[in-house]
Amino acid sequence: MAIRNELLEELDARRKDALACGGLDKLEKRRQKGLLCARDRLDGLYDSGSFQEAGMHVDHDTTGMDHKKMPGDGVVTGVGNVDGRPVAAFSQDFTVSGGSLGRMHAKKICDLMETASNLGVPVVAINDSGGARIQEAVHSLSGYGQVFYRNVELSGLVPQIAIIAGPCAGGAAYSPALMDFLIMTRKGAQMFICGPDVIKAATGQEAPIEMFGTADAHASVSGNIHFIANDDKHALEITRKLLSFLPLNNMQDPPHRIPSAVNVAADDGMNALVPEDIKNPLDVSKVIARLVDGGDFLEVQRDFAKNIIVGFGRIDGMVVGIIANQPMVKAGTLDVDSSDKGARFIRFCNAFNIPLVTLVDIPGFMPGLAQERGGIIRHGAKMLFSYAAATVPKITVILRKAYGGAYLAMCSKDMGADFVFAWPTAEIAVMGAEGAVRVIYKKEIEAAEDPKAKEAELIAMYRKEFASPYQAAEHGMITDVIAPSETRSRVSLALRISLTKRLTRPPKKHGLIPL
Repeated sequence: MAIRNELLEELDARRKDALACGGLDKLEKRRQKGLLCARDRLDGLYDSGSFQEAGMHVDHDTTGMDHKKMPGDGVVTGVGNVDGRPVAAFSQDFTVSGGSLGRMHAKKICDLMETASNLGVPVVAINDSGGARIQEAVHSLSGYGQVFYRNVELSGLVPQIAIIAGPCAGGAAYSPALMDFLIMTRKGAQMFICGPDVIKAATGQEAPIEMFGTADAHASVSGNIHFIANDDKHALEITRKLLSFLPLNNMQDPPHRIPSAVNVAADDGMNALVPEDIKNPLDVSKVIARLVDGGDFLEVQRDFAKNIIVGFGRIDGMVVGIIANQPMVKAGTLDVDSSDKGARFIRFCNAFNIPLVTLVDIPGFMPGLAQERGGIIRHGAKMLFSYAAATVPKITVILRKAYGGAYLAMCSKDMGADFVFAWPTAEIAVMGAEGAVRVIYKKEIEAAEDPKAKEAELIAMYRKEFASPYQAAEHGMITDVIAPSETRSRVSLALRISLTKRLTRPPKKHGLIPL
C-alpha cells in the first residue's frame, strides 16, 4: 500500500520551513553582507552530501514564551564527513531569535556531544549567538551548565574546535574557552564577558571593543584564540586543515602517512641557516620550514607569545607537534605567556597521541620584576610538568643555547626525552659563557694585563670545556651530536622507532599541574 500523498507533502513542507531558518529574507540579507548562514557554514565544512542532520524538527520550549515558530530552536546539529572522516558539528543560527540559547537549543547541542562521545569523533562548534534566551530564564542558564559539563567530559577524549563567527558574549564565551582550539573571524565576530557599556558602568573605564573583544585582540593580547580567519570560508578552511593533523579520538593514532622507504638524504640548506657569528639570532621558523614535509606547517597561536612557536606538521609523513624557541623575539626566553602557550600545546598533543619534536635555542627564563611578580615560577613550572607528564614520543634537538632551568624546561633527557640530538653549535650549561666566566674568573680577569683579552680567552675555553655538546654526550645526556644537515633524517628515524612507545604511569586520578 503506497504512502498517502498528503503525508509526503507535509514532510516536504516541514523540511522547507526548517531550511528557511528565520526567513528567506533574513538569509538573503546576511549573504549580501558576505556572512554565511548556519547551514551554509556546515555545507562549507563537510564533504558534499555527507551531512546527516539531527533535530531538524525541534522547536523551542514554549514555557513563558509565545508560540512563534523557532525552526530547529536556533541551532543546526548533525554528523558528516570531513575529508572522508566523521566529525560532529553544531552551527548556531542567528536568523532564529538571534541564535539565543534556550532549553531545547542546549539539549540539541548536548545530544550531539553525547553522540560524539559515543562514536569517538571530533566536535566542531560554530558560535553565532546573542547569548542566553532571557524569556526562558533559569532554563537558559541550566542549558549552558549542561553544555559546559559535556565540554569537560569530552576534554581529552575527542578534539573540540570552536569557530567564533558572530557574537559570543557573557557565559556563552565559556563553552569555546573549554574547547581545544578557537578560530575567530575578523568580520562580524566579537567575544567578551562584559561589553564596553558594562565595563564603563562598573569601573568608569572607557574600553572600546577593539581593545579586548575582537579577533586581533584575542589573538595577540589575551591569547584566548588560536587562529584568526578573514571570514567564514577561511575559518572553515582552517578547521579542515587542523582536523587533517588530528586523530578522531584519544584511542587512535594521528593520521600518519608514512612512506615505506626511509629518507636519509642530507639537507645542506639547513647548514646554511646557522649564522656565522654566535651573537646573531637564528630564525627558527626557517628551521621548521626545512624540517617539515614541503614546508607545510600549521602554526598555532601565531600572534601570541611569539618567543615560542608551536604547531603541527609532518616529518616524512608522520604527524608531529613542534615546540620551538624563537630567538628573533625576546631572545627566545621563556616568559609567563610563552610558558602557558607551550604547556597547553604539549598537553593537547599528549592527550591525542601526537609525538613531540622540540627545537631548543634558549638563554633562560625572562628576567625582570614584572615576570617575577607575574608568577614566572608557577608558569614556567607548567612547561616542566607538561613535558614530564607526556608519554608520547619526545624528540629534542638542541640547536644552540640551552642554559639553566630553561634547558630542562625544553624537554631534556632528564625530563623524559626519548632522543636528544645536538648541533655542534649547541651550548649546554648552567648559564651563558660570558656570565659564567665573569663569576668564576672575576679575580683572574681583573689581575690580567689585558682584562678584555683574558676574558675572551676564558670565554672560548669555557665554551669548549664546560658548555660543549660533546661533554653532555660523554655523560649520556645527548643521544648524538649531528650536523644541521642531518636533522630531518635523524628526527625521522627517531620518530619511526618511537611510534610504538607505550608508557604507563602510577595509578592516580590526575597530576596537579601548577595552574
